[in-house]
Amino acid sequence: MLWVRSAVATRSRLDILLGEASMGKLTTHILDTAGGVPAAGVRIELATMEERGERLLATATTNAGGRCDSPLLEGPAFVAGIYELRFAVGAYFSERTHGLPSPAFLDVVPVRFGVADPDSHYHVPLLISPFGYSTYRGS
Repeated sequence: MLWVRSAVATRSRLDILLGEASMGKLTTHILDTAGGVPAAGVRIELATMEERGERLLATATTNAGGRCDSPLLEGPAFVAGIYELRFAVGAYFSERTHGLPSPAFLDVVPVRFGVADPDSHYHVPLLISPFGYSTYRGS
């Protein structure tokens, strides 16, 4: 048993030394709970929160399924830290829902979260309506 733990620890160090890519990734999807459909065409920004301020890492737009076509972050770029996803839901609802007040109640929904294990899959879904939202760590 001790040998197995040592082999696993050695493999992890070896992977780091050889620059093996992390198996972790960051994904998201958005569901429009008011319309009962995936939220297509929502612009998303991903930033990392650093000591010197934030740094924009990626932008994407959701597809017809309310998802991004590829992970927002993966491999060696996906490291432990604090991240923020920004979902432009105001523009989404203003294009699809008539009779909403102006300005919209929700414009950009920020979701700030921590990544402790960059070898894991972090999935951050967003459930939206013109007047509220919910999120959680999905699978």
